[in-house]
Amino acid sequence: MAELSLEQESAIKEAREIRHATRRATSEGLEAILFEPIPVLDHGFVRVVDYMGDDAAVVQAARVSYGRGTKRVSEDCGLIQYLLRNWHTTPFEMAEIKLHVKLPIFVARQWIRHRMANVNEHSARYSLLDKEFYVPTSDQLAAQSTQNRQGRGATVGPEEAEHVLRILSDDAGRSYDHYLEMLNQDEQGNILDQGRQGIARELARMNLSLNFYTQWYWKVDLHNLMNFLRLRADPHAQYEIRVYADVILGIIEKWVPQTFSAFREYRLEATTFSREGMIALRRMLAGEKLQQADTKMSKREWDEFITQLQIS
Repeated sequence: MAELSLEQESAIKEAREIRHATRRATSEGLEAILFEPIPVLDHGFVRVVDYMGDDAAVVQAARVSYGRGTKRVSEDCGLIQYLLRNWHTTPFEMAEIKLHVKLPIFVARQWIRHRMANVNEHSARYSLLDKEFYVPTSDQLAAQSTQNRQGRGATVGPEEAEHVLRILSDDAGRSYDHYLEMLNQDEQGNILDQGRQGIARELARMNLSLNFYTQWYWKVDLHNLMNFLRLRADPHAQYEIRVYADVILGIIEKWVPQTFSAFREYRLEATTFSREGMIALRRMLAGEKLQQADTKMSKREWDEFITQLQIS
């Protein structure tokens, strides 16, 4: 669960009690969860800080109209579906959302590869980091995949899992203790030894492991957010980033339900075929019984093709 200090809880409560009169479009679904942290992993969270636009803003941008959209919801829905189906992406860049995310550093390093966003990260040069680090549950501890060089294979046994979890916890705890020792401070920032100076925060932080938590504000437009989710909500994505993507999927469903529905239909749960894949598919529809040797596809391509078709 997300762990917040009394000060943080008070700040969120105060922000949620403030009301603003506006002529701007608002999302009833997002207003209900605005500022509230949604727990992810053991210490992480995602919360909506701000947003601009809604489904109607996408329609307005596509038509370059003076109004918000059309008088018929079905027409707006049909246009949004058309835009996504035909890869007309710029109207979706007119809606934006700003998220506050608390996540392990190794997840942040994956996340930041999606460059089409504005990011401001918590600075460990300026502030003392909390003693919060990610330790996976035993069911997420798996051996290296033999087919995928960057994926997981079978789950390890209970004895191995216990051993690994102990290493992760012990090493992270030890590195944090040494972090404080180098700073000559305790967890509250008090000086430990008046006779020592301690080293700078920007140096001491290098000793911390990648499972420690960081935080950032991440502002992104709807088009690039969907690109992020198309990759990171995929079943093949690493579990630790996928659970964040799953939470954000729930957020955009509340924010832009028509766009979310079209995104799920034409991107998230859709598939594409290569040229050779289309040739093979047409031959199969014509009644041919194909094997990989009957095509120009490699074994890996063929296996992926069969998986896409969900046939054995």
